[in-house]
Amino acid sequence: MSHALRSLAAGGLILATLLMAACASDPMPHSVSTTPIDLQRYMGAWHVIAHVPYFGERGHVASRDEYTLRPNGSIGVHYVYQEGFGQPVKDLNSRATVKDGTGNRRWTTWFFGVIPTKYRILEVAPDYSWALVDYPGRDLAWVFSRTADMSDAQYADLVAKMAVHGVDTHKLVRVPQLAEQEGQPGFAAAKKPRQR
Repeated sequence: MSHALRSLAAGGLILATLLMAACASDPMPHSVSTTPIDLQRYMGAWHVIAHVPYFGERGHVASRDEYTLRPNGSIGVHYVYQEGFGQPVKDLNSRATVKDGTGNRRWTTWFFGVIPTKYRILEVAPDYSWALVDYPGRDLAWVFSRTADMSDAQYADLVAKMAVHGVDTHKLVRVPQLAEQEGQPGFAAAKKPRQR
């Protein structure tokens, strides 16, 4: 083998070794699973266990999203919340469309029929009991659950999963779903707290 060929082979071997080392040290923390989401199973009510607060949801308690698959393939989004326990139940309706070729993981939601926002499903439990969602590029994220309460241990596990997906979990706060959670450490304050 000529000197030039040996140098080329050695260079290729070094490059391959460096690439393998890089892959081994970086488990692709910002990746999203490619397993398709079963839209039928994803439909229904999801309680907002935690979120990165923003003006549209700040101060809400007992909040949940209810998704309905429509005959035309779009998704009805019904957001239900209170501004405090004992306050009237309020709601907002919007719609969502699913981006083709994304395994049903990337949606565009249309608030007031005209304002588009992005929605990305990062991970879903095998039994569809919880889901991790973010808004790519906007630093927003949500932890969803089919039930209104979640143990501290499971919540900690899901926060760790969120971090693997690249979410800044220091900004996550828990949403009070039950009256006894109001005022507890780690839970967001209600817009209209109960009078003690």
